[in-house]
Amino acid sequence: MRALRREFLLEPSITYLNHGSFGATPRAVFAVYQAWQRELERQPVEFLDRRFAERMAVSRAILGEYLGTQRDNLVYVTNATVAVNIVARSLDLGPGDEVLATDHEYGACDRAWRYLSHKRGFTYVNHPLSMPVLSAEAFVAQMWQAVNASTRVIYLSHITSPTALVLPVAAVCHRARDQGILTLVDGAHAPGQLSLDLDAIGADFYAGNLHKWLCAPKGAGFLYARPEAQELLEPLVVSWGYQPEKPGPSRFIDHHEWWGTRDLAAFLSVPAAIQFQETNNWEDVREACHALAVAAEERICQCTGLPSLYSHDHWYLQMVSIALPESIEINVLKARLYDDHRIEVPLFAWKGQKLIRVSFQGYNSRRDLNRLVAGLQSLL
Repeated sequence: MRALRREFLLEPSITYLNHGSFGATPRAVFAVYQAWQRELERQPVEFLDRRFAERMAVSRAILGEYLGTQRDNLVYVTNATVAVNIVARSLDLGPGDEVLATDHEYGACDRAWRYLSHKRGFTYVNHPLSMPVLSAEAFVAQMWQAVNASTRVIYLSHITSPTALVLPVAAVCHRARDQGILTLVDGAHAPGQLSLDLDAIGADFYAGNLHKWLCAPKGAGFLYARPEAQELLEPLVVSWGYQPEKPGPSRFIDHHEWWGTRDLAAFLSVPAAIQFQETNNWEDVREACHALAVAAEERICQCTGLPSLYSHDHWYLQMVSIALPESIEINVLKARLYDDHRIEVPLFAWKGQKLIRVSFQGYNSRRDLNRLVAGLQSLL
């Protein structure tokens, strides 16, 4: 994969092992992004007035094919957190209702649910999910220990942010549907790391980022809503799409696509990101990155003497979280890795554990892994 390193704009002096935070965009995709920005500036009225709906529909159609759904089940948003907020703020929840999640959810979205629970009076439950998870069946059974007559919504990550766990979301969504419980999946880390068929997953709502593992420009995300659930959503920003003078293909698109004047270049560049990965045989890239993640976990666990967080390597993909000794000062270690070894990698405390989360993308190589292990060995 070393040849792919030249395709990205990353600083060459940095060993970049933190793709999971903000992603990275290839040069070719970034050039398309800038071309769209220049076209907007050349003729803003043509771009935003006459051609807006057509161009967004074309981009959504390509994204829909990639994600296993129809274009009009999708709207572009800047990131998955915005998508989660649209759903959470729309649902009619109040006293006596519960929203069930795990305790592995992303902090920003946890905060959105907590904020609304305090404002509206419903209960937000972070059900403890113990690791290692042994099977999909065990995970679903563990989740259902917290399901009761008050459970209105199940919210969970497809790939968890702190622990990089790939959760069996389809099994949860189908069981929830049978019991009349709405589901919202936070797929911030999923598109690009695994192949998706959103219609088959069966979630009522699915929030995703495209600037992370799909390598689209920053500010490209989406909200999926299955047709039967679209009427439940209210516009986060009320603009010309509400009671539109020229109605589009659906109220879902009208309400959530037009927010007023904004830069659409990231959305329109998504097809270029999809094409870049197809051209570069991304299935092979994913497998090579997973092999690096497996090696990273094995070698760092050997270095620390601590056990794996996972029962098997199929529970994570290109991103893996690994326990660190309780005695370390994580902020000091993170700073030393960056200042002394020029390694960008997140270290954090989670549920009383100290973790390092290592991400591998197509620009990484065995050499990057060796640098990380050497740095840790010298500092621990």
